[in-house]
Amino acid sequence: MKLEWIDSTVFIAYVLGLLVLALWISKENKQEGKNTEDYFLASKALPWWAIGASLIASNISAEQIIGMSGSGYALGLAIASYEWMAAITLIIVGKYMLPIFLKNGIYTMPQYLEQRFNSTVKTTLALFWLAVYIFVNLTAVLWLGGLAIETVAGVDWMFGMIFLAVFSVAYSLYGGLKAVAYTDILQVVLLVFGGLFLSYLALDAVSDGAGVIAGFGILTEQVPGHFDMIFTPENEHYMSLPGISVLIGGMWVMNFSYWGFNQYIIQRALAAKDVKEAQKGIAFAAYLKLLMPLIVVLPGIAAVVLYPQLSAADQAYPSMMELMPTGIKGLVFAALVAAIVSSLASMTNSISTIFTMDIYSKLKPNKSQRHYVHIGRIASLLSLCIALVVAEPLLGKFDQAFQYIQEFTGFFTPGIVVIFVLGMFWKRTTSAGAMSAALGSAVLSFAFMKLWPALPFMDRVGLVFLLCLALCVVVSLLGKSQRSDATVSVNEVSFDTDKPFNIAALGVVIILVALYTTWW
Repeated sequence: MKLEWIDSTVFIAYVLGLLVLALWISKENKQEGKNTEDYFLASKALPWWAIGASLIASNISAEQIIGMSGSGYALGLAIASYEWMAAITLIIVGKYMLPIFLKNGIYTMPQYLEQRFNSTVKTTLALFWLAVYIFVNLTAVLWLGGLAIETVAGVDWMFGMIFLAVFSVAYSLYGGLKAVAYTDILQVVLLVFGGLFLSYLALDAVSDGAGVIAGFGILTEQVPGHFDMIFTPENEHYMSLPGISVLIGGMWVMNFSYWGFNQYIIQRALAAKDVKEAQKGIAFAAYLKLLMPLIVVLPGIAAVVLYPQLSAADQAYPSMMELMPTGIKGLVFAALVAAIVSSLASMTNSISTIFTMDIYSKLKPNKSQRHYVHIGRIASLLSLCIALVVAEPLLGKFDQAFQYIQEFTGFFTPGIVVIFVLGMFWKRTTSAGAMSAALGSAVLSFAFMKLWPALPFMDRVGLVFLLCLALCVVVSLLGKSQRSDATVSVNEVSFDTDKPFNIAALGVVIILVALYTTWW
């Protein structure tokens, strides 16, 4: 499939418009240039709508659109649990965890660990996050993005990856988080409306022009198994989404790690002017998450009927774009690229933040603010270059990249959640306890994978979390009480939320109950 000249013109106009917008947003009003707060935290002045939009734009990328649509093709609607359960996770993070981080005035997640524990815990987790962001997240986004460009535009995947990397650098390297967050508003608008339009076309095509309602009915009749939200052990995909564990097991651990303690996600909320503004942004993002399965999963399910002979599940979404009329196809292609480059920019900005503030500034203290911003920009460039080189060797053999990401990060997320949750809410937690959870998570996950291969990875995540929790508690109780703790006491943090946030939270719960009751 190739883009017509009208589609290419629309796409080029979008690229140029985004670059102009980013440069305008990045204008400096201060003669001395950007300091670290300006570059890494957007001067701590992001409004709620920019926070919510940027949270979703950072999250929804190639591994979500291409990968989750591919999982929708292979597994069905059940994969939407990652989106829907994330909505309630965001509400909990906004109420109970975000106030603690903002009260402590941190730039990064490792910085909080240093304040709460010590530099060893901080450095260990900082190096881990840098490795994961570069070798898992960045590579997945670039690889799937390159494949999408090859499928839609007929451009070789390597040139597609290079274009994505250069594009993300062009609009984000100079302006930092502010440029990323404000351009994300345009990205999300384009992504949501373009994605909904594709879903409309997909359902209409399934019904041969009889409309979306008829198309949805045909889907439920022809592929009823693709609308099971909770798999039974007899289901061939039970290992990927093991039944009730989706609601009460390891998915909670995965979600809290991603939405609560993941630098390139939570960094937007850390850049809010106050906690109320951040919570409004979190609630906005939660509702956008409820909408995402209509945009990314439904086209994948429709592809089962329209394109049943695809050689790989991750080809589902790019193939569905053939339904787009000329001109609109270019706009939806722009939306896809928008999601990819937004996530790339967010990841590289967070990589540069962690490297600069948690690693480099400790090795080279007392440098100027502009020097640290310069180092951050270099770190962004280097991380993209590394990801470009290793993307194909790491991901070229995987059919469903989204599942690969979940499997890999599942080795470490149980320990991360234990460290943060106990560190925030149990003062007796020690540095030794935190390290035992971090190391235990990797060792136990690997051991269970080898010794108990029949255990679904999500159940493994839940089980390892409980074991790491017990390990951290035991080691902390056996050791000496933590002597140094530079964090603000939880007693000094207010967890009260205003009425609009509470109403929004109740709405999310009601919608989730309705969804799971309908598609159980």
